Amino acid sequence: MSILIGSHLSIAGGCHRAAEEAGGLGMKALQIFTKNNNQWAGKPISEADRSSFLAAAVKNELAQPISHASYLINLASPKPELWQKSVDSMVDEIQRASYLNLAGVVMHPGSATDGDRKAGLDRIAKGIDAIFKMVSANEPRSQVKLLLENTAGQGNALGWQIADLTEIFRRSEAFESLGICIDSCHSHAAGYDLTNACGLDRLVDELSVDSLISRVAAIHLNDSKKPAGSRVDRHEHLGLGHLTLDGIARFINHPAFRSLPMILETEKGESDDGISWDVVNMDVAKRLYNS
Repeated sequence: MSILIGSHLSIAGGCHRAAEEAGGLGMKALQIFTKNNNQWAGKPISEADRSSFLAAAVKNELAQPISHASYLINLASPKPELWQKSVDSMVDEIQRASYLNLAGVVMHPGSATDGDRKAGLDRIAKGIDAIFKMVSANEPRSQVKLLLENTAGQGNALGWQIADLTEIFRRSEAFESLGICIDSCHSHAAGYDLTNACGLDRLVDELSVDSLISRVAAIHLNDSKKPAGSRVDRHEHLGLGHLTLDGIARFINHPAFRSLPMILETEKGESDDGISWDVVNMDVAKRLYNS
């Protein structure tokens, strides 16, 4: 078995460009924004772009490509207007993903800006239910999963404790349409110290409550600029942060994660040797896989 490694790539020039770039870099996994991530709405995806994307994804054997939702979305918001706007935007994200035959859309659970964790989790669950009622009404055959991503826990962000994700699944009527995306940097920063087996075991044990481990559908593979428990979300290139190479190797080789698509979200550009950082990070991951 080989690692399903890829990266978050730009759709500048069309969604198909990302799939073509992924193939050119030897990737087997891909994540994209289907529109500008800092805007609520985006222009429709053309049929030509859709066809080109689907063809490139098949040609390059990309494993279950996914998208990431806009960072503006906050289903935990206590403000009714922002909550409703987030629901409507998430419906659009899922419909766009469905049009591209993507496997899922990654979404940060949200931030309870009023400091009320319990109410925030309830708003997220109600938001998810509202989203899938609207999606079902318009696209009853959509198979796109909403992938809740664990967070580092900055500010009032929810989802840094796996217990938050468990609660959302328990409260949502649409739990069958939900999945999970685990971010290695976020996990470490949230206090699941991935530099040792105990930290990884605690992460997996907590995911095993209510069998949530079976809902993990994708991995964000990032090192962390900040130490364990910092609750600061700062991605670093693999092996250059606080996770350590041993920690990364242990994480990607864990039976719960090793067969899943792994997406790099590290800084773009080139190393001092003039090599794409995506290529450098992929090489590190491939070297550690099965090590």
